[in-house]
Amino acid sequence: MKTIEYYYALASPWSFLGNQKLIEIANAHKLKIDPIIIDYDEMFSAAKTVPLPQRPILRKKYRLVELRRWAKFRHVKFNAEPKYYKGEVEEPNERQGALMVVAAKEAGLDSLKLAHAISRALWAEERNPFNKNELIRIADAEGFDGFSLYERTNDEEIIAAYLANTQKSIEREVFGMPFYIVHGQPYWGQDRLELLEYVLSTEEND
Repeated sequence: MKTIEYYYALASPWSFLGNQKLIEIANAHKLKIDPIIIDYDEMFSAAKTVPLPQRPILRKKYRLVELRRWAKFRHVKFNAEPKYYKGEVEEPNERQGALMVVAAKEAGLDSLKLAHAISRALWAEERNPFNKNELIRIADAEGFDGFSLYERTNDEEIIAAYLANTQKSIEREVFGMPFYIVHGQPYWGQDRLELLEYVLSTEEND
């Protein structure tokens, strides 16, 4: 089965908005999603991408307009300015959430399901997914053993896998999120998903 490499982060609103559409495309075209969660600070630094806090104020204002438009277009419950969002500045417990997702994937579980639930808590439910107890509750509610996954966030192999994900994203020339690679071709942004869908459909008809 062919694969969609999917590079994303928990605090990326664009990743969250595109998740369901990505799953629909993968199912329709019989593709496997390989969800690769990364440290976006490290990726941004390597790619020399300007992080959100350093962008011009007009770009920040327009970003909010586009987020609301896309949430409506995707029919996704969404708050463009959630209470617990820090503006893509990683804090320790955000890393813990990412490491829980890595631990789920390493255990052969549906890591994208967990990641989406954590992101949904931030972007749609006004919950704090950077709090240990909240992370555990989110995971438990999705059918995972939240405490066990959280405990694994200190494991060297889980941390190493997370770092390897980030290094892979740099080697694959990822420069923003979400980022998809399909049949060796890059697609940046959830707003490219319809284009990806078109390309896949035309390939099947050739």
